[in-house]
Amino acid sequence: MNDVKAAVQAKAQESGFEQRYELDAAPEKVWRAISITEFREKWLPREALADPQPLCETSGEEIRYKLRDDTPPHLESTVTFTITPNETGGTSLRIVHELNGATFERLAKTVANGNGPTLMLAA
Repeated sequence: MNDVKAAVQAKAQESGFEQRYELDAAPEKVWRAISITEFREKWLPREALADPQPLCETSGEEIRYKLRDDTPPHLESTVTFTITPNETGGTSLRIVHELNGATFERLAKTVANGNGPTLMLAA
C-alpha cells in the first residue's frame, strides 16, 4: 500500500500540464472565445465544467474554470487560460490544466485495489 501511496504522491507533483500557442488572432478575439459562454461552449462544453461560472477572472488576461470528468471516478481539475499580446499583433495563449489537491486525496484512498474497473463474469 505504501508503494501505491508513494506513486500517487509522486504523480501529485506532476499533477498537470501546460500548453502554449501563438495565435494570429487579436487578444480581444481570443478573450471572447474563452470568456463568453456562447463562444466557449463551441470548444469547451458546459457538461465538462463542474460550474459554468469561472473560478476567477482578470478581464482580458486570465480566466480559470473548474472541470469534472463525466466518467468515474469523476476527477476534478482546474484549467487556466492566460493571454498576452505577442510581437506580431497576435496572441500568446497559455493553458495550464491541473488536478486539484482534493482529487489526489480521493485517489490516495481509492487505489487499494489498483483502481481498475470492476470485472464481473457471467456464470
